[in-house]
Amino acid sequence: MKVLFVAAECAPFAKVGGLGDVVPALARALRDMGIEAAILIPGYRGVEKKTDLAERGELTLTLGGGPARCRILEGAHPKGAVPVYFLDYPPYFDRPGIYGERGGEYPDSLERFALLSRAALEVPGAVGFSPDILHVHDWHASLVPVYARFGGFPVKSKVLLTIHNLAYQGVFPLERAAALGLPPEAIEALTYRGRLNLLYGGIKFADLVNTVSPTYAREIQEEGESLEEILRERDAKGELFGILNGVDYEVWDPATDPLIWANYSADDPLGKAANKARLQEEVGLDPEPDVPLVGMISRLVEQKGFDLVMEAFERMMSLGIQFVLLGTGDRKYEEFFRQAAARYPGRAAALITFSEEWAHRIEAASDIFLMPSKFEPCGLNQMYSLRYGAVPVVRATGGLADTVREYDPDSDSGNGFVFGGYRAEEMLSALRRAVELYRGDKAAWMRLMLRGMREDRSWASSAREYLGLYRKLLGTVRETRGPARR
Repeated sequence: MKVLFVAAECAPFAKVGGLGDVVPALARALRDMGIEAAILIPGYRGVEKKTDLAERGELTLTLGGGPARCRILEGAHPKGAVPVYFLDYPPYFDRPGIYGERGGEYPDSLERFALLSRAALEVPGAVGFSPDILHVHDWHASLVPVYARFGGFPVKSKVLLTIHNLAYQGVFPLERAAALGLPPEAIEALTYRGRLNLLYGGIKFADLVNTVSPTYAREIQEEGESLEEILRERDAKGELFGILNGVDYEVWDPATDPLIWANYSADDPLGKAANKARLQEEVGLDPEPDVPLVGMISRLVEQKGFDLVMEAFERMMSLGIQFVLLGTGDRKYEEFFRQAAARYPGRAAALITFSEEWAHRIEAASDIFLMPSKFEPCGLNQMYSLRYGAVPVVRATGGLADTVREYDPDSDSGNGFVFGGYRAEEMLSALRRAVELYRGDKAAWMRLMLRGMREDRSWASSAREYLGLYRKLLGTVRETRGPARR
């Protein structure tokens, strides 16, 4: 079986969020199972510095704006033998950013990712890789099944659409439809509430659809960013699924992580304290080993619960914690955390940047990891945190609800602290429970921490579920219901 992933991100070549981690990790897990997986992403600026590239041919793609002459470059993922194809078209992709700059999007985002989707149907023939499955990710590749349906040439591949975040749908003014080079009936099918909606088209025309956790697959049928009806339709037909993301332990494992100061594991956890001490030194926190260090790593957007953190911040700090944040995003959040760090010298630090290195170091140093998300399709940081012994405090939504279980002192079970309502008081209550256990019962805290570190959240199980969907698409298995109803 051959599978071609089509996405906007693939670490280490291009990463903004979790999508960049998921795409290569899942592709490698599938290849370990004997599936011939390959990846297609745009040829962004700087990718040639991250791998040796070979030119595999040229394509001239004609959309609404005229012909685009593209090169196809091939490299290999540095963590495994997964071919990565790059669509090289400098007018669209030779830019400083992936999606945009200074928090905004490039004005020609529609054209850029329409070109990627259109190329996905012709790159396979040009490089001699004929996929049985086109596995497309998020709105950036959602036009693949639309071009397959209306493009005017036969496409034998089946299409699986994975929705990583329904909040981002690729919505554009209808008057820009000519840029897609699609017939009127296709434009009509893409039109939703008077605007082009690329994700809507992908959900409508993909052969199967999945999201990145079972709980999120259920939640979006009730609160689906206006797309509830079509999602319920796909679920009613047994065509909507929820598969939890995994963790790539080749990248995220404190026992082998080259980006942290001291390696450690569940069998030998002493190095965690060394990481905490070094981070305190590096970011200007007081060198206090017994003060609980609360970490956050996130895009600074409303989805991630930062309104709750802003409302409760003074009360959080009154719990006697230290706080460290890493991320960029909305200016109001960036400015708030800069000022908060200035108000609490030695107790709070804000790294307003994107840094893979600091993300690993904060996970390794933190005692507690806070994720109070308003919604969270899957979330990866709570699973990274479990592995790194940073006990998660999360809101019970999406993949957070699927991976974090409330600590029960009576049975000495659970792996974190959970709250339900989207309210600052509930978040504070969960954080207080964590701080009180950390201070009041070191032995119980150590058992809780080590229990999380020993959990197996690897990609092997999730990859098997994806393989099941591929087989369903190819008619080699029969299933009547999807995980969305579990």
